Amino acid sequence: MMSQQPPPLPPDNAEEPIFLEESFVGGGQQIDDENGRIFPCEGCGADLVFHIKTQSLKCRHCGFEKKIGFSDEEVVEEQDFYGMLAHLTELREQQTEGDEEEKREVQCESCGATLLFVDTMTSSECPYCTSPIQLENVHTCEKRVPVDAVLPFQVEQQTARQNLSDWVKSLWFAPNDFVAKGADGTFHGVYLPYFTFDSMTSTHYTGQRGEYYYVTVGSGKNRRTVRRTRWYPASGSFQRFFDDVVILASRGLPRKLIRELEPFPMQLLVPFRHALLAGFTARTYDVELDDGFILGKERIDAAIYSDVCSRIGGDTQRVSSVQSQYDAITYKHLLLPLWLMTYKYKDKLYQVAVNAATGEVHGERPYSWVKILLASLAAGALVLGGFALANQ
Repeated sequence: MMSQQPPPLPPDNAEEPIFLEESFVGGGQQIDDENGRIFPCEGCGADLVFHIKTQSLKCRHCGFEKKIGFSDEEVVEEQDFYGMLAHLTELREQQTEGDEEEKREVQCESCGATLLFVDTMTSSECPYCTSPIQLENVHTCEKRVPVDAVLPFQVEQQTARQNLSDWVKSLWFAPNDFVAKGADGTFHGVYLPYFTFDSMTSTHYTGQRGEYYYVTVGSGKNRRTVRRTRWYPASGSFQRFFDDVVILASRGLPRKLIRELEPFPMQLLVPFRHALLAGFTARTYDVELDDGFILGKERIDAAIYSDVCSRIGGDTQRVSSVQSQYDAITYKHLLLPLWLMTYKYKDKLYQVAVNAATGEVHGERPYSWVKILLASLAAGALVLGGFALANQ
């Protein structure tokens, strides 16, 4: 059966959409014996999806809109790191070999097809009728770390595509035909799982501060000035609080590529609602919470090492020891938005990503080795020319 394309969004000058005044908690409708969740339109029965411009649910067929409500009492709070680890350990100890794995197949309410949720995917659309469907209870299951908050999509796909085009044009040493054509591919809106960690750290360090001085050595044609270093002992202690150290909790994407998209505007976080995921792909974590803190600790330790070097001072430093203690550790489990694309250039695949909250672009790209070679030859010619002039 061929996939049907969803009806286009009404133009901006269309009739004023139907808009519910009462707050909408965003529960949607459970389907397939409560294994899945959909969001039917109350105007025409089609499917509602999250509309970025209005930050509400919207029907792509009739323009009906529905607000996603939040109560004044709800806040995005830090969670107890060790408390959650103890809770998860207790749940694992209570499991028996006879426990059945959670069902990961959902029957589409619209066309009857069966949608298989593979690996960490939790929200998708039916490949036959494009109805958005979510796997139920994954993000709120007590056997896993619940999602605390979502950063809703802020950047529309057309803006992401324009930012990508600008990024391609800014690339040095890119092939001319690639710059002219651009990165040709299909954007996919995805919510990826992240952990953020807070911690108060206490650090003691020892090392040496190096200060440069210069002396003249040799005689005649061999007379020259050389740099030497005086070393002085250094040690000290300090505290530093780390707030929202962001760690991608998914192994499916290049971590270095995705990290280049930071920071995310955390002030736009809202409490978790299934409705925010409607129409987008979402994934749950496959990096466990304790492993996530190990990755977070690597970033914290790198920042502390930089602080130690600054505190030792001088022109250069030798760091002998750094001993840190981590206290008051808290975390948040977040879903953060990205536009992802895989494109092909000369039979090779490249990945590119756009931060769907800020518009920042980063990704893999091809290089023109001809341009690099010409630039190297030109640089070499300049060096040789300068050397020749200096010896005239």
